[in-house]
Amino acid sequence: MLKIAWKFIRFDKAKSVGVVVGILISTFLIGQQLGIFFFLSGLMGALATDVKADIWVVDSKTNDVNQLGRLDIRNLRAVQGINGVKEAFPIIITGASCNYKNGSSGAITLIGVDANQINAVLSPQTITAGNPRDLQLDGAVSGEFFEKKNLGGEIALGTDFEINGKRAFFALQTKGFRGFGSSFCVTTIKRARFYSNQSVNTISAVLVNLQPGVNADEVVTNINNSIRGIHAWRAKALADSSVKKILSSSGIALSTGTLIIFALIAGFFIIGLTMYSSALDRLKDYGTLKAIGAGNGYISRLILTQAILFSIVGFLIGFLLLQGFKYGVAKSGLIFSFSPLMLLSMFGTIAFISLCGASFALSRIRSVEPATVFR
Repeated sequence: MLKIAWKFIRFDKAKSVGVVVGILISTFLIGQQLGIFFFLSGLMGALATDVKADIWVVDSKTNDVNQLGRLDIRNLRAVQGINGVKEAFPIIITGASCNYKNGSSGAITLIGVDANQINAVLSPQTITAGNPRDLQLDGAVSGEFFEKKNLGGEIALGTDFEINGKRAFFALQTKGFRGFGSSFCVTTIKRARFYSNQSVNTISAVLVNLQPGVNADEVVTNINNSIRGIHAWRAKALADSSVKKILSSSGIALSTGTLIIFALIAGFFIIGLTMYSSALDRLKDYGTLKAIGAGNGYISRLILTQAILFSIVGFLIGFLLLQGFKYGVAKSGLIFSFSPLMLLSMFGTIAFISLCGASFALSRIRSVEPATVFR
């Protein structure tokens, strides 16, 4: 069956190339849009998942880590007294405006933590230059490599700029510590208050790490029942809530889904019409098979086998192009990856499109009479 199907594919190279092109276009467009979507959705909740904390305690009305309210500092001491809490420390997350030496300006998200908790926010894997201890220097903040354009174009250590009209300089470089629509700059909590003019009595959240073996859900429930005006979230739950809120209030999911649907439709019709045209050109060949005893079942399997072969070849080529796109955009910070399950799902979708497209040809070939070979 495979040998005969391959001979049919090779017989009309032009139309076979057309089918493969349709499949690889669908593969590339679907993979590209999914990759960009995964990247953006990852940024939406990145702050909650990148920071090393089991639980986030935030304002009772907050359900998005990118839009935190303000808490009274007394909540920190209340959380520290909850059973199962190993450590609890404050964090300030606030917006700020910057002026750079090249004359440009922009907005950043300033993240302030205690000096001895900086490693909880910045993992060693994200630090490319400088030492976390340097953030204790007067005016020191971190700069993100992939946000270089938004940070004045220069984040070399020692580069001066202004935050809310006050002097600052980059003392640490990170790579991969990013948020959704903003540039993260980490500093000490005291300096974050200085730049944002916040009171020493307010914080943005309390970050909690638990004692070994403690049930996180029980601690979350205990915090919520014991302290009024706050809401405790497990880090993953807060990240998921942030993604859900942003997707529901923006057109990202709709635009991505629409492009994927159009890629599926385009692939379906390109494959279907090309295979139908190819079938019309080879009616006598299929008639010959019927004349020597092949039934409609055999012909159907032959057509579907061709569709699967087209799917495999087109998917592999499209995947290689997608990998080239992935490595190309990674240099600009757009980083994504596909799990084996996702790749299998993508191939299954492409194969389904091909099989559905083959139905155009099947409907015509099943009606072919063996006598057509003698006309």
